[in-house]
Amino acid sequence: MLFRRRKKASWPERVREFFWPRKGFPRPARYLAKRILRLSATPHAVATGVAAGTFSAFTPLLGFHVLIALALAYLLAGNLLAAVLSPALANPLTIPIIAVATFRVGEVALGVSAGQSISAAELFEMLEHLEFSELWQPVLKPMLAGAGVLGPSAAALAYGGARFAVGAFKVRRRARLIARAGLQPSAASVLSQGDSPL
Repeated sequence: MLFRRRKKASWPERVREFFWPRKGFPRPARYLAKRILRLSATPHAVATGVAAGTFSAFTPLLGFHVLIALALAYLLAGNLLAAVLSPALANPLTIPIIAVATFRVGEVALGVSAGQSISAAELFEMLEHLEFSELWQPVLKPMLAGAGVLGPSAAALAYGGARFAVGAFKVRRRARLIARAGLQPSAASVLSQGDSPL
């Protein structure tokens, strides 16, 4: 393999790197963002895929985020690769925040009183130890209700941000290609008017 380590990482090193990569978290995030920006699809399709992935990251169905994102992107004619990359929003650092936020919003949406409310520590203990049938009423139902409120809001923000970023990236890339080719102004205006997914 091209970029294989010289010395194989030990098991504890692999666990540490899963939770805290050697190069830090900004580098993988930048890589994902650039990978999404460079997709050869229209800004709308890429943004729809990103929105589908963002929505799926807010659901409590941890093993199914990618499948949910793919299904939503397919139904909405979004870019499937953007949908696969976007659920990375739910990572070891953000999952606890998303879980607590969806749970609290779900409690409010379902009208759970303060006396019946569960603390964050109790929530994670229940998620770890209880069976699915025992989790549904006290935990998963409020989390799904919260995801129904927070998920679409986050997806709408992700759509707007992704559409703007992808559109701006494609305009800059087209301008660089035109400048590099040294095209005449008339040819450049014809190229810039086309809606090609560069």
